[in-house]
Amino acid sequence: MKNSARILSGAQIAEAVKREVAEEIKILDYRLGLTVVRVGEDAASAVYVGNKVKTSAELGIRSEHIHLPAKTSQAELLRVVDELNARADVDGILVQLPLPKQIDENFVLERLNPEKDVDGFHPVNVGRLSQGQTALAPCTPAGVIEILKRSGIEIAGKHAVIIGRSNIVGKPMAMLLLQENATVTICHSRTVNLTEITSQADILVAAIGRPGFVRGEHIKTGATVVDVGINNVSDADFARELFDETELEKRLATIEKRGSTLVGDVNPKEAKMKAANFTPVPGGVGLLTVAMLMKNTVQAAKMRRKTD
Repeated sequence: MKNSARILSGAQIAEAVKREVAEEIKILDYRLGLTVVRVGEDAASAVYVGNKVKTSAELGIRSEHIHLPAKTSQAELLRVVDELNARADVDGILVQLPLPKQIDENFVLERLNPEKDVDGFHPVNVGRLSQGQTALAPCTPAGVIEILKRSGIEIAGKHAVIIGRSNIVGKPMAMLLLQENATVTICHSRTVNLTEITSQADILVAAIGRPGFVRGEHIKTGATVVDVGINNVSDADFARELFDETELEKRLATIEKRGSTLVGDVNPKEAKMKAANFTPVPGGVGLLTVAMLMKNTVQAAKMRRKTD
């Protein structure tokens, strides 16, 4: 059976969003400011922050990176947040997660000025989103909506199933899909008859954190499958289960060279056989996250300064 899925490129859509943001920034009569706070030496966080700072500069946003040592106390971090909340030249604040174990992430996120919360994690923004109000939405689920809309995929009236109920992806994803008039089901680790539910989905969003978990049996023929997962796979035999001959050789070479290859929560080989549309990992949703952060920074600046 031949692959049938159309691959939805996050790269093209992310570039389109960034171009639009850059054009919007050009016509503003003030300089936008985004500050990213990183605590500790988490390698993945360092890469993510670097991408955010680099993209900010490319689009004309003044970016600032505050890097604090791993032993930073919660009180010290809160002082930094308070200072940024008070600064008129800072439109967006992002505290990079995860934080060291001595710091309560929820407490820190609640300390942010919700008008500057460009990650969309503050309870005020979560509440506004759940009520369908204008809000700063979490970047990854907002990026999923961009991919669907810009790829011409109908959302209204469709049955959307989300696997995963995290505060970062699963729950806000449900709210955003409801706003687009989808009928939404959330599945999770305690869901009974998971395959029965997911195989009814017109739009299936996988955000469960388990590599290759979603297989052909979970997918309705002709569905749109959005893979939000980011996992590292180092087992060559497992990689052979996930990738077809068009991609396997490259993936095995990556494992040989780097020790692992990046995969999502969906088995791409099987998904491509059943789905009509499919987002790859890498190259899919992940590329939209930073673009949507830039879009949120512009939105935050306009909302705070009460401009259109």
